[in-house]
Parts: sequence; structure tokens; C-alpha cells
Amino acid sequence: MWILSILIWFPILVQPDSAVVRIENQLDLPRAEVISIKVADLEKILGSKIGDERINVQDLKTSKLVITQLVDLNQDGIVDELLFWSEIGPKESKTYQIRIGESNLEEPKENLSTFARFVPERIDDIAWENDKVAFRTYGPEAQRLTDEGLKGGTLTSGIDAWLKRVDYPIIDRWYQKHIDGGSYHKDAGEGYDPYHVGDSRGIGGIGVLLCDSLYVSKNFIDYKILTTGKLRTIFQLTYAPWQAGQARIQESKIISIDRGSQFFKMEIELKSSEKIPNVTAGITLHEGNGVTEINRSQGWISYWETIDDAGLGTGLVIAPKLIKSVFEKRTSKKDQSHLFVSFDPKKKINYYAGFAWQKAGEIQTKKEWTTHLSEFSQKVNSPLRVKLALK
Repeated sequence: MWILSILIWFPILVQPDSAVVRIENQLDLPRAEVISIKVADLEKILGSKIGDERINVQDLKTSKLVITQLVDLNQDGIVDELLFWSEIGPKESKTYQIRIGESNLEEPKENLSTFARFVPERIDDIAWENDKVAFRTYGPEAQRLTDEGLKGGTLTSGIDAWLKRVDYPIIDRWYQKHIDGGSYHKDAGEGYDPYHVGDSRGIGGIGVLLCDSLYVSKNFIDYKILTTGKLRTIFQLTYAPWQAGQARIQESKIISIDRGSQFFKMEIELKSSEKIPNVTAGITLHEGNGVTEINRSQGWISYWETIDDAGLGTGLVIAPKLIKSVFEKRTSKKDQSHLFVSFDPKKKINYYAGFAWQKAGEIQTKKEWTTHLSEFSQKVNSPLRVKLALK
């Protein structure tokens, strides 16, 4: 998960080499999530700066080290966040020890990871994944080819889904298959890409809806990978200014994906000298043969459809207080039928977008998908309580 409620407690004034993190799960649901600790907060607790020293996190219940990742968000060579993996039961509290320096405990063996990269060998996609799901969107060279009427171009700021059914990374493997003359549009046991985006929003793309027309950005023009690792990947996309009515909009977004999640998080920033009338995030309804479901009070929308011979659930999860409206828009225009969530453009535009594919073997039915959405929304709206203190 990405949203945490952190309290800092200063019980004594010494300079130790370790601190403790107490985590409380207030839900009657088991949780396995990424915990984020700001290094600046850890330094305040310890009373000293943290340089290149090793940082270990130990689960005091099991006495074992847990998986960690260090994040330098502004790329200045100084670590900004410590991430670690926590598994916690319903209504449970757990304590972890953070120690600066080497440890005589064995590091956890872990092959699961998150990943993102720019893909110049397939024009200029950017693709991201974790152990559950994979996605991609499209860059300036793909737009140029389309604008010039040349073969191989793609013009969309929508989000594509890659339906994987293995827990290891597939992005590099599938692009290499493409280079070698094969196709990632055929399932050879790892999954495939049958998902159509076209002019739609795919899974979680945004736009401005005016007079029954959806105005959207074109392909991204710049990107920056902020971190990749075993627990979390974060990157930023920037778009050329685009027009929606009188508003000329500058758009940038930060996308992050955590280990173990069916969803990625979208954080969008829009700027304009004119008033932006609305912002919508949507999931495409394709041919409209699936089933939509809306739960406004919990803050999620769902579309369950069949692609080829298997079910696919797509959805968005949003903090209910951020939702302005939720609605379906069906039309005969190709790629323009969506299930939309509307936001107030003057407020935060943050949400989670993702999917579950039946052949991945975990979420098999529409009911299981909507149950998963409901539980995930509970976790979004009731973040783990995290309390950092001296040992």
C-alpha cells in the first residue's frame, strides 16, 4: 500500500544506532504492504545523519530481517525514504527494529520485484510491472509515426494492460520476443497482450469531458525513472500542453507500483491559466459486452469482461472524498465508451488503477474481483498506523 499514517515519538535524547517502528492494523483483514519511512524522520529520532551506512529492518516477532529498499526520489545521491515489507494480521500490531550498520542476520532471499523502463527498441513505450500485473503507455516517437502516417505508430495517452500469469518479470522477455520476430500478442504460457486501448483511456487514463466530447493529451514527451526495486517502482511522465475548451493544460503524472498489488497508483498534476472544467479518469468498456459495477461509498468502479476465453476485471479505487461523480458513457464512437470517475480539478487527483486476469489463477470470478476491490478500498481508506520511536 502507499498511504500510511505516521506518528513520531521522541521518548529520550540519546544517539543510538537503532529505532523501532510499531505498526497497527485497524482492519479485520490481513495485510501485506510496503511501509515507507522518511529518512529525515529516522535521522531526527537517531539524532544523527545517515550516510552510506547499511540499513536493516528486523521483524521482532520472527527475529528475521525483512526486505528493504532505499529510495532517492530527487536523484541527488541522498536517500529520502526507507521502504520495507510488512505482513500483519487482522487487528494486529507488530514491531520492527531499524538498525544502522551491518547485521549478522541472513538477508531474506527474494526473487519478486517491481520494474519500469523506457523501451526504445519498441519505438518508445514505457512499461512497468510487479509480480502480479504489467502495464505500458506510449511516447513521442510512436506519436510522430502516427502523425506522419507511417507504419508502427500509436497515438494515445491511455494505459495498456499486459496480462501476465507468472510472478517473475516479463517486460524485457516480451520485448525481446518482439525483436526476435515473435509476438507478445500470443500466449506461450506467461500471458500475452490482447488488451485494446486505441483512442480510449484504457485502464486509468484521464481527460476533460466537454459537450459530450473527451479531450485528452497525446503521448508523453518526457519521462524520469525515480526508483525501481524489490518493493516499489516510481516514475514520472510529462505531456505536451493540450487544449480542453478555453483551458490549455499542462499535465504531469507520477506512477508507482508496489510489490504484491493488482494496482498502480496515479498522482496527477494539471496546470492551466484558465479554469479546468473537470477531470475524468476512465476504464474502457471496449464493445460494451461486460458488466459494470459502482460502489461510490467505498470508492471503486469495476468492469468485468471476457477477452478471448478468460475473464478480466478492471477497476479504479479512489478515496470517496475525492470523487465528484461516477457515471457510464456509452457511445457508438469507437473507443469512446467508458466508466468514468470525475474529480474536482482544484483538489488532489490521486487514484489506483489495475486489473485481475482469470488465467493468472488468483482472482477467478467477477464476485472475487469486486470483493478484492472492496478490501483494497478499505486498506486505502484505513492506512496502517506507523509509529517511529527510539528502541
